[in-house]
Amino acid sequence: MNNFRIAALVLIVAGVLGLAYGSFSYTRETHEAKIGPIELSVTEKETINIPVWAGVAAIALGLAVLLAGRGKGG
Repeated sequence: MNNFRIAALVLIVAGVLGLAYGSFSYTRETHEAKIGPIELSVTEKETINIPVWAGVAAIALGLAVLLAGRGKGG
């Protein structure tokens, strides 16, 4: 399996996951303070929305790369 086929499959899978889930969230630590024996930290939950057009574009680009690689004898 060559690099173009792997990249195409990654794009297709990423596009399908983007369409299926629509967003993902992660937690990041923003503030931390140490006052003697007391430690304080603040975490924020961030959510990233994935637009539908980005998922569709990733799938289309993956299919285009896959078909272009097949036309070159791959």
